[in-house]
Amino acid sequence: MSSIDDNVKIELDSIQKEFIMTNLDEEGKLSCLKAFKVARLIGKKPKEMSAITKSLGIKITNCELGVFGKLRFQDPNIQVYNKLKQNYMGHKTLECKVLWDEAQKSTLKTVGSTVKNSDIEVTHCQLGCFREKKGHKNGS
Repeated sequence: MSSIDDNVKIELDSIQKEFIMTNLDEEGKLSCLKAFKVARLIGKKPKEMSAITKSLGIKITNCELGVFGKLRFQDPNIQVYNKLKQNYMGHKTLECKVLWDEAQKSTLKTVGSTVKNSDIEVTHCQLGCFREKKGHKNGS
């Protein structure tokens, strides 16, 4: 039952730091997708990326499921929405990993658009950014 918390210091060598820095966007942030890529490149678990980026003063942005960031999403896909509701017995709160797994049957953009524009809430970010989403969705 180990978990990453804000007090854990993850040591990185200069090559690992360079991989992170070369994947930042023009605002100096690391996108959700690139955070997964960088985790692989530097030999860390995705769940450690939030603590790693925080220790470097870097923010993770553009959640592929629409929880945070500035990604634009399409309209929700009613078939995907209904499938999510049926497969998870009507639960409106689903873990990030579950939704990413579902995206393998369609696309991440389709699942993200459906989540962003529905009553489904995302929990347990795979990058360690959040466990429970704070606040409530709005139309933006």
